[in-house]
Parts: sequence; structure tokens; C-alpha cells
Amino acid sequence: MKMRELERKYNVSWRTVKKAVDSVWPKPRKKLPPRPTALDPYKPVIDEILRTDLDAPRKQRHTITRIFHWLTEEHSADVSYQMVRCYVSDRKPEILAASGKALVEVPQSHLPGHEAEVNFSDVTVRLVGELVTCYLFSLRLSYSGKAVHRVLASCGQEAFFEGHVHALRTPCGVPRTKTRYDKLKSAVAQVLGLSRARVEPDRWIAFRSHFNIEGFYCRTGIGGAHEKGGVEGAPSTLKPADRSPLLVRCPKGQRTSQAS
Repeated sequence: MKMRELERKYNVSWRTVKKAVDSVWPKPRKKLPPRPTALDPYKPVIDEILRTDLDAPRKQRHTITRIFHWLTEEHSADVSYQMVRCYVSDRKPEILAASGKALVEVPQSHLPGHEAEVNFSDVTVRLVGELVTCYLFSLRLSYSGKAVHRVLASCGQEAFFEGHVHALRTPCGVPRTKTRYDKLKSAVAQVLGLSRARVEPDRWIAFRSHFNIEGFYCRTGIGGAHEKGGVEGAPSTLKPADRSPLLVRCPKGQRTSQAS
């Protein structure tokens, strides 16, 4: 199709058609230079305050409100609180990163089918008109986010194994490398210090060996709080279609196994 025909068909100019023919991707828009504001003369002073706050005690650091009052009362600056708040909120992380004191966060990366996360926590269901505490087993693949959930009446080791069998028989399958666990009693007999070393029960070792599961235990304390964050709080993250069996009202006389 000729360029003139494209112009008539899409009702655009020849320049637009030429840009689309030359490159599929549009050119990035030019960023406009920042407009001058009434806060510009005071920005170096605010930056110096923020740098000084890096070494000051936490309760003695300048708040945005304090900086705003300092500008308006002592310097008679004709600025709004919103203007000061936006500048401090944008500039504070930059100054912290330039000082080298900012916490470095490395995003997790996973290969397809290589890693999984397991959580086994209590959940409340309505059974025969009464609220009953059951236990939700969740296994989630780290790459795709696909998860399998199963509600069990017990939190014993047999129920823990049953949840694994149910999850591994679904399309999730067995992860190729490691499966993340915390210090749940069904898989950990003793935690050895602050490391990842664990003393495992014999039955759990035999179960892992049978299904070729490589257990990877999260660190204790705040350091390992986010190592399997994708599966923590599984009852609250289920979609309504997945959560409906957990909150179903069972008819009188129905068994617990039918509800789960």
C-alpha cells in the first residue's frame, strides 16, 4: 500500500506515516526543562539540611512541616507546603543514595519450574454454621506464581505430607531445584543457631528423598522474613473463586472432608 493511501485510510499526515514506516517503535518524547519555581533559591539550603540529617539522631531530624515553617517564617518564602513536600520527597532518597548509606535491594530472579515456596498456616472456615480452625497448605511456584492450596483438618505431619502429595500431582509438579520452607515443626526438629542449618525428622527426610524434593530453609528473624514472601498470607491473597471453598456454609450433617 502506498503512503498516500495510508494517509487517506488513517487520516494522518505524511510525516506520521513516514515515522511508522521507518521504525515500528515511536521515538521517545523530549523531556521539557523544569520550570522555574519560587522554591529554586532555597533548594541548596534544603539539600544541606537533608545532608545534615543523615548523621543526626532520628528524633532530631527536620520534618517537612518544620522545613516549610522555617522557609515561610524566617525567610518569608512565598512557597506552598505541597511544593516543599514534593521536593523533599524526591530529593531525600537521592541524597541518601549519594551518601552510600542507602540499603541496597536486589530483586529476586527465578527460572521456570526451578523453585517453589511452601506455607502451612491456620485458616478459619464456616462448617455446619460454626467457625472452625483448619489449616491451609500452599505450594507456589516462584517463577509463574501458580499456586496449589488444600484445606486440612489437622496440622500434623501426615497432613503436611498430604498437602505435598496433592500439590505435586497437579501441573505444578516437583521443582527442579529448591523448595523454600520456614521453621515449621513438620519439617524441622531443631533450628541450629541463626544459620539455615536444620535438624530434620527422619520421616520428612524419607518423604523428601522419595519425591526428590530439595529443602531450602529461610533464615530466622527479620533477615529471612521476605525469602518466601510470595506464599505468606496465602488465605488473604486467594482470588474470590479460589477462596469460596474456605468460607462455604456446609449443610447440616456434611463431613469435613467434603468441605475441604
